[in-house]
Amino acid sequence: MRAVIQRVSQASVSIDNGPYTHIKSGLLILLGVEHADNHEDVEWLSKKIVQLRIFNDHKGQMNQSVIDINGQLLVVSQFTLHAKTKKGNRPSFIQAAKPVEAKLLYSQFIDQISSDSGLETKTGQFGANMQVQLTNDGPVTIIIDSKNKE
Repeated sequence: MRAVIQRVSQASVSIDNGPYTHIKSGLLILLGVEHADNHEDVEWLSKKIVQLRIFNDHKGQMNQSVIDINGQLLVVSQFTLHAKTKKGNRPSFIQAAKPVEAKLLYSQFIDQISSDSGLETKTGQFGANMQVQLTNDGPVTIIIDSKNKE
């Protein structure tokens, strides 16, 4: 499972040129599921994200988690995070999970991160053509891969 986590002051999703959902201060999580992912990846990634200390404390140091600031979460599925570009100019998405299994793990991740954080968790619409807007705060952007635990 691969996630691009962005600390945001606001983020929103539109579908068919209409508003779908939005959050204020918190994390926008772009989530890609690969065929080798399972529930262990869901649990590990969720716990890692909710404990990340990437929000400023009263001294301006990144020392607080999204839980500490009582932030919001917005999780958006994005299979393109598993693009392979080694050959040619057209990305290959062979590593990405098939839609049925990806949707299941995406849903499990949403339930898990909501439970782990106790925070309001909003989502995009799985498989939809979405327009995602955000104001990246910092900017702070972190990439985490459950198969490469660095």
